[in-house]
Amino acid sequence: MRILSLLLIILLSSCQTLNTVIKEKNQNKGTTKIYDIKLDDAWNVAKYAFRWGGADAIEEHRDQGYMLTSSGNNFVSSGAVMGAWIEPAGNDRVAVTVITKRRVAIDLFTTLTESKWHKFFEEGRRLTAQGEPLPEIKPDLNISND
Repeated sequence: MRILSLLLIILLSSCQTLNTVIKEKNQNKGTTKIYDIKLDDAWNVAKYAFRWGGADAIEEHRDQGYMLTSSGNNFVSSGAVMGAWIEPAGNDRVAVTVITKRRVAIDLFTTLTESKWHKFFEEGRRLTAQGEPLPEIKPDLNISND
């Protein structure tokens, strides 16, 4: 019984929250890339990148330049908590930082990685630049689970 209690304490203490994502950003963590895209378009594409990655409801803080979301558990993961920061970088360019964290830090897999999210974002940017609508269903990009 003691071992089970200890394991439960360890498991619960390793849970990540949306607040964890904000703290990580304040510590300059995450993956940042510069994109040639207008700020308004980038905001829209970022939401689609999260949706394509399996995110639940998206909490938008547009006046502060970021959005937060999470994904639920599935048969290989307890889900993830995620955030994206979109900042002007001059001349219709934006700096986009994304942070994804496994909801349970000891999980081996996650629902969405930062590199996978940026691949979704790049596809959305490409479609937007061509004047094409963003599909509601995740585009088939042959993305491996990295």
